[in-house]
Amino acid sequence: VTLVESGGALVLPGGSLRLSCEYKGVSSEHYAIVWFRQAPGKDREDMACISGSDDSSNYADSVEGRFTISRDRAKKTVYLQMSDLKPEDTGVYHCGTKVWCAIRNPDYWGQGTQVTVSS
Repeated sequence: VTLVESGGALVLPGGSLRLSCEYKGVSSEHYAIVWFRQAPGKDREDMACISGSDDSSNYADSVEGRFTISRDRAKKTVYLQMSDLKPEDTGVYHCGTKVWCAIRNPDYWGQGTQVTVSS
């Protein structure tokens, strides 16, 4: 199983980014994909998750209404559209696999992509 994230950048507060997660070796029908953030000195925080069965999604309260997770099954890619970015959104964003979204820890994850929100 491999997951490769891309799309991170330095962006001004209020700006937008779209992150991509290309996954291989995973049956998208059976595995959920989660985007989580790792910031210095903070615990891992799940931002958004999309289920394997029906593409239903859920979000952390801190990003609800600002972030949107979506999946292109043909491309085996999951996206995280981020808007109205805030400095507290800064961190390394990873995507990972879970059997379903409610499980706490991902089974596999990628190296991550850096998102920095700063003026």
